[in-house]
Amino acid sequence: MLKIKIKYFTDIDPIVNIENKSDWYDLRCAEDVEMKAGEFKLIKLGIAMELPKGYEAHIAPRSSTFKNFGIIQANSVGVVDESYCGDDDQWRFPAIALRDTVIHKNDRICQFRLVEHQPAVEFERVDHLTGANRGGLGSTGKR
Repeated sequence: MLKIKIKYFTDIDPIVNIENKSDWYDLRCAEDVEMKAGEFKLIKLGIAMELPKGYEAHIAPRSSTFKNFGIIQANSVGVVDESYCGDDDQWRFPAIALRDTVIHKNDRICQFRLVEHQPAVEFERVDHLTGANRGGLGSTGKR
């Protein structure tokens, strides 16, 4: 089992694993936030971590984030690598509000999982690929 040092910047509920549900961990808003439609904010998540060497955290909205708060993640997915590990390196969620909203301290707004770095890759330039053509992006239809 990995052991990770975590610093809390405020008194939000600690990160816990919900056994047999998911290997993603919920992250919470660290302060009350009000946003107007169209506004962008970096929402503080109230934590910093020292991730193990060779790992990174992928941050994404929870499935209910838009329904509950009307926000989307500005960069679609966030990546925190193990070099972002200083005492002041608080994680944040880059949010765009699509409607006026209020997010309260301790609300669960996003989630993360740890991912090992991918191995080194060497790309070989070729004139033709050997796989079957599938018709390009979006070619599988609606159903």
